[in-house]
Amino acid sequence: MDFNESAVFVKVVQAGSFSEAARQIGLPTSTVSTRISRLEKRLGITLLQRTTRRLSLTEAGAVYYQHAAQGLSYLLEAEAAIDEARQQPQGKLKVTAPADLGDSLLANLIQRAQRDFPELEMELLLTDRYIDLVADGVDVAIRTGDLRDSSLIAKSLGIIHWELFASKDYLKSAAPLEVPQDIHAHHCLQFTPMGRDAWTLSNEYSHITIPLPARTMANSIGVVKSMAENGQGIALLPAFVCKQGLISGDLLRVLPDWQGRADPVHLVYPKQRFMPPKLRAFLDLAQDELRPQFSC
Repeated sequence: MDFNESAVFVKVVQAGSFSEAARQIGLPTSTVSTRISRLEKRLGITLLQRTTRRLSLTEAGAVYYQHAAQGLSYLLEAEAAIDEARQQPQGKLKVTAPADLGDSLLANLIQRAQRDFPELEMELLLTDRYIDLVADGVDVAIRTGDLRDSSLIAKSLGIIHWELFASKDYLKSAAPLEVPQDIHAHHCLQFTPMGRDAWTLSNEYSHITIPLPARTMANSIGVVKSMAENGQGIALLPAFVCKQGLISGDLLRVLPDWQGRADPVHLVYPKQRFMPPKLRAFLDLAQDELRPQFSC
């Protein structure tokens, strides 16, 4: 089977004549005519009716053209995909993420992306609003919690574990804290999206809801974390946000056998036949950079 013959046949039909097809392909007209004749001979059927004035498809020719044109289109797309894969990531990439995912985490991600791919332009949209990626022209999203849109491709980054933290100085002067019920005697720093009235904690065996007095509330994880480091009370925070505080000793994990909810984290992006190099590169980099943050 000679695919060149089929490709020439498709081009002749699209061009409307042997001479025009020859001009577009860059072959002599006689060569184009010979290849069509060889194709018809191999198939044992007439594909084209030729007259001095016009060229028309036979019934069999129309059927063959429909399938050959589609097959040629797939081959061209396959070559385009290979060419695209060879290209360096470049152009603008728009990324959205929750507002409180972590300033330093996202800043480091963007810094590494632009260091590794200097032709890449980054736009980061931080919002807790649900974004329609296609309608809003967003290339990829980092999303926490259960996924709502099953039409998107999702790659897991891990789990965000919410745990209790406080500073060493606060715990030295505060009441004992050995069981969840002891939280009532403490100053609680409340991140409002996690609950304004109570914290729900669980361990391997059970869960418990602890009512909270509305003393100190904020809708910023960064502010709540800073207050905890300053010794102002106990906070329920994402474990990955507190890693550096644990290493430096600014924070200690409180009631380590108990934790709040566990939120899955995903990279999501629209389905597409050929993924742009900029998106493929960012997905690989983001998984490498973020998965270790959400692994514990």
